[in-house]
Amino acid sequence: MSQHETLMIVLVGPTASGKTSLAIRLAEEFDGEIVSCDSVAVYREMEIGTAKPSLEERSLVPHHLIDVAWPDEQVTAGDYSRMAREALAGITGRSRIPIVAGGTGLYLRALIEGLFDAPAARPELRKRLRARAEQRGLAHLHRILERLDAEAARSIHPNDLPKVIRAIEVSLSDTPMTEQWKRGRDRLEGYRILRLGLNPPRARLYERINQRAAAMFDRGLMEEAERLIERYGRECQPLGSLGYSQAAAVLSGELTREEAVVQAQQGHRNYAKRQLTWFRREPEVHWLEGLGGEQHIVDEAMGLVSGFLDAKAAPSP
Repeated sequence: MSQHETLMIVLVGPTASGKTSLAIRLAEEFDGEIVSCDSVAVYREMEIGTAKPSLEERSLVPHHLIDVAWPDEQVTAGDYSRMAREALAGITGRSRIPIVAGGTGLYLRALIEGLFDAPAARPELRKRLRARAEQRGLAHLHRILERLDAEAARSIHPNDLPKVIRAIEVSLSDTPMTEQWKRGRDRLEGYRILRLGLNPPRARLYERINQRAAAMFDRGLMEEAERLIERYGRECQPLGSLGYSQAAAVLSGELTREEAVVQAQQGHRNYAKRQLTWFRREPEVHWLEGLGGEQHIVDEAMGLVSGFLDAKAAPSP
């Protein structure tokens, strides 16, 4: 690899695996800045249900791509890629190490592999698909996507109707969405990428997921969802994400609070499975078998980063 390439750390893993904690430790140790890779954390006013780094955590090291859009502004993978590349350029321009941390696989792929020439929107098809979702439910539409492009379906939550519809729309063109992603274009250049993945024991991960989902309701998720619905409407895309959709169902009388907590917990566990499936297909990931806040995981990650930096510093043969 070229000696002119800059180290970039990519930290992935399922929800609640401790990515924020580990990213901050690495940034503090190696003079880094964090670029969030989360499709909901980009939205302002959505705090409790997004599990963003706290304001205190964000004060420890610089964070990017958090709170960059309003909930009624759609942030596509292309939008994210453009903004993230601008952030990377700024970080490397300050001679600091960028740490891309998050769990949105499509965003990460757009950043690193570039975008494809997507087919044009088909408004009539979108209208029919939305009508189908209203008649037969969101899960029905997601099953259609599974038949068309199983890999894309694994990466998109069934409640994320706009993304499901877009993926079906693309997949009904000549080539499925994931095949077009693999062809890619405009790959990110100039970086040596160290990929780290968190893979905690399943029982411990699920325990953390259950605790986090319940804590969101205790911390005021219902009130936050109510304010957002009043301001942007229930059909606002980010309000279909996990936690918010269940809170909205309580507010409309469709679920009890207890039922909503259980559904949110199950939804986050299912999402964690899909995240792990997606990231296991990423190349050259160094898997860390634990939670990001555990000292032995921190030590292992720091050792890998140090080794990467030493390899860059070594003279070429």
